[in-house]
Amino acid sequence: METPRPLRILLALLLVALIFFPLVGERFYIQYATKIMIMAIFAMSLDLLVGYTGLVSLGHALFYGIAGYALALMTEASAVSLWWSLPAAMAVSGLIALAVGALVLRTSGIYFIMVTLAFAEMMFYFVRDSKYFGGSDGKYVNAKPTMSLFGWEPIDLENSLHRYYLTLALTVGIYVLLRTVLGSLFGRVLRGIRDNEPRMRSLGFPTLRYKLACFVLAGALAGAAGYLTAMQDGIINPEQLGWHRSGEALVMVILGGMGTLAGPVLGAGVLMALEIVFSTWTKYWQLLLGGFIIAVVLFLPGGLGSLFARRRGREGDRG
Repeated sequence: METPRPLRILLALLLVALIFFPLVGERFYIQYATKIMIMAIFAMSLDLLVGYTGLVSLGHALFYGIAGYALALMTEASAVSLWWSLPAAMAVSGLIALAVGALVLRTSGIYFIMVTLAFAEMMFYFVRDSKYFGGSDGKYVNAKPTMSLFGWEPIDLENSLHRYYLTLALTVGIYVLLRTVLGSLFGRVLRGIRDNEPRMRSLGFPTLRYKLACFVLAGALAGAAGYLTAMQDGIINPEQLGWHRSGEALVMVILGGMGTLAGPVLGAGVLMALEIVFSTWTKYWQLLLGGFIIAVVLFLPGGLGSLFARRRGREGDRG
């Protein structure tokens, strides 16, 4: 599904606002905006499966959390360079996604959902009960990664402002990467698999291989989000592997609109912004947030992004 032009304009304006936001925002809100961008990356990686390939996963947090643990383990002795530790953490998540995907992609529908959930829950309980991974308390990231270039360090990741702009750059980069991938033959095959997999097989496409490649890519990108979360918080715990983290990302995808990269970004921003707003109104803010999500699902089944698509359609009708 092509991103409507008004929504693209909104994203461009949002990007400009994010670039200049640290000039006026307080430290708490800068850090919270960083978390929103990280969750936008996570939601985009899940939408690659859900919105573009038709694979609903409740175990996506497995790849998100494991990359955070990878960073924590790499920093046990000393600080590590982001230049190699980020690709390494993403590779770990990608390899686990390859192993898991080779098994779960032989199922479909409700069975796929349950099997992905089962893998994530097995890893959750393994990590929670393991002293090596810090048990239920989690594991600390002893030092922020470094970004030195030949002895020169242009970015200090101990500085929350520098982490903010790094996360912004990675969010934009991953968005552009996914737009490029989904605009290629690979992306068109994924949409074909979502709409009619038997027909794609009859046309000669090895659909299992395509789905596995998509699963691995989504897992690696989820790993990037998990790495950034561990770097930002300074700790990683088993809760990051739990099904509720996958469910949160799925809500963001549905809220913003499946099958558009802008949708997960919009969903992450709206959901986490409303958490802040509603929590200042009442201690029962979860009820308000739940009511908002229900209203969107009932009255905007295409997500918030469909508001822009419908507007485009009405203008086209009048023209």
